[in-house]
Parts: sequence; structure tokens; C-alpha cells
Amino acid sequence: DPATGRYDLNQPGKEHWAQFARFLQLADERNIIVQIEVWDRFDFAREPWLLNPYNPKNNMNYTATESGLAEEIWSHPGRRESAFFRSVPALENNELLLAFQHKQVDQLLSLTLPYGNILYCMDNETNESPEWGKYWATYIKEKASAAGVTVMTTEMWDAHDLLADEHKATFDHPELYDFIDISQNNHQVGLPHWQNPQQIRQLIQGSGQLRPMNSVKIYGANTGRYGTTRDAQERFWRNIFGGLAAARFHRPPSGLGLSPIAQAHIHAMRQLTDRIDIFRCEPHLDLIRERSANEAYCIANPGTAYAVFFPDGGNVLLNIGGTGETHFVLHWLDIRHGHWTPEDPFPVTAIDGHLRLITPTEEGYWAA
Repeated sequence: DPATGRYDLNQPGKEHWAQFARFLQLADERNIIVQIEVWDRFDFAREPWLLNPYNPKNNMNYTATESGLAEEIWSHPGRRESAFFRSVPALENNELLLAFQHKQVDQLLSLTLPYGNILYCMDNETNESPEWGKYWATYIKEKASAAGVTVMTTEMWDAHDLLADEHKATFDHPELYDFIDISQNNHQVGLPHWQNPQQIRQLIQGSGQLRPMNSVKIYGANTGRYGTTRDAQERFWRNIFGGLAAARFHRPPSGLGLSPIAQAHIHAMRQLTDRIDIFRCEPHLDLIRERSANEAYCIANPGTAYAVFFPDGGNVLLNIGGTGETHFVLHWLDIRHGHWTPEDPFPVTAIDGHLRLITPTEEGYWAA
């Protein structure tokens, strides 16, 4: 309202939704998959909350008393002091607030459901009650079903440890969550960063209901607090070589975004996947011999194709099985410069089931 400077939550913000609609259109034209985080707890505490339309002092629809929402919250959202995330029937059943939340999600779905490239994540790194995410995942699925659309949902938990109880709300409910987001694992470094998702892969495989794993927030940049630029580059490759379905660099300053460095690694990964059917491969660190902890990682379709990633040069043995001599064609990908070297692959011979791999230089990012 120009007269009062306050929002009317019954009126969608035309500029915001127009920009969102344009974003969806551009992503669709480019065959880009969009993973939407429906809610973000960081919008509902500290400085962002002071400007949020849901803040009672910023809208004409309810007061703090009527809505149960405090006008100021200065704690970290992880303290869970905002009643916004307790509105659903299984928690506080705040019907007044929930009605406006429905309006926002309905407006979102009116724009997204026509597209087939949208994934739905309920929250950004939440530690709220699982009932909150359950409610919205169910709501979105029901709305989509009524529109004749099948959608895929997940939740993104805050815990950096994938074995923390928080994550069980996703792991244990395949009927609710169709894929698994493990972005917070990107706070890990080195070998543990690769090992942790492998435990989740085993859990998923053991459940009998296979689901993809995504990692859409790769942290790490010399400008940020969550790892270095090198950490981010390594994490990107370990994610893919660890069998994840999707990987994305987080925005600056905590990530590399679509910086030239990030683009170089994405381009190199595409070059690799053009030469190997990675969708028929699985993580196979067990096939690497004589390696140090973070020296090399393998993804393979044993007997057919093998790919090995070296974060900083290396010299390892690749176990391809068999006895006697086995002939292969070897390609070396110079990841940093984005080209194969030499340009043409060359024949190599494995002796008694083992192939020696020595990177062309002693340092640098390489893939074979």
C-alpha cells in the first residue's frame, strides 16, 4: 500500500512473481533443472525479518498478537524462536497464518506446475520439526496431483553429519520424499566428504526403494568461511564420483557460483561424461590401490569403463581384475585447462589385473 508502506498479503507482489516466472522460462529454454527451496528460515530472523512481509509490523493483515509472530527476533534461526514454522495442524495449528502461507505456495505452484524441470525442496537447511516439511510436501503433492502433475520433493536438513537424527526424517520416508538432498555434507573435507554419502547410498540400496541424492550447495571459496576455493573444486568432483545425481556450486561469497573457475570444472565434467556413460557407473574406491587418503577417487562400470579423479596429481594402481594382459584406451583430462591431453587417447596394457596411473604432471586436477 503506497499510502501506509505496508503489504497486503492477499495481493501477490507483481514484480517478484514476474521475475520468478521469467526465471522459470529461461531455465526451461536451457534445459536447466530448478530445485526450489520453498521456505528459508533465514528470512524469518534478525535483519531479514525486519523487512519480511510476514512480519506483523509490515502488513495490514494481522497484528503480532493475532498471528503469534514476534516483530523482532534477534537470535540465529537455528534457535527456532519463530512461530512461522509451527503453523501447521500437527504443531500449533495457526489457521490465520497458515491461510497466508497457502496463498504463497498456491501462487508458486501456479507458475511451476506447467514445467517438467522443477524439483521441490521444502526448506533451506532447516532444523524445525519434521511435521513442518511433511505438511508442505504433502500439500504440494496433493495440489500437483489435482493438476495432473507428478512432482518430486525433498527436505534439506541443517546437520552437517548425514547420520544425525534430523536426516532420518528424509531417509525413512520415501513415500513422502522422492529424492535426498545432502548439501550440508559439503562442510566436510577430504576423504570423509566422499565416505559419508557412501553410507547413505548403502542405506538407500538396503531400503529397496532407490532414490537420487542431490548436493546443490557446494561450499568453499577463499572469500567465505566454509572452506577454500580448492575445497569447493574437490567437493564438486567427489560428489559426482560419489554417485550423486546433481551437484552445484553455492553462491559467493561462500561458494564459487558460476565464476570462471566453477565454469571450468563444469565444462571439464561434461567432457568426461561425454566419453563415459557415467549413469552405468558406481563409486568404486575399492579399485584404487597404493593411494593416500585424498589422492584419487574412482567411478566405474567394471569390465567396461573406469574414471579416476585426482585432486592434485597422483600415482596409483587401478584394479581392473583378470590375469595376464588386458588392453585399454587411456584418456587424460586436464581439468584446469579443459582439454584432453594428448588430444587422442592412447592404448595401455594392464598387467595381472592392474593398471598404473600416473598423472601427466605431479600437481593439478586430473581425470583419467
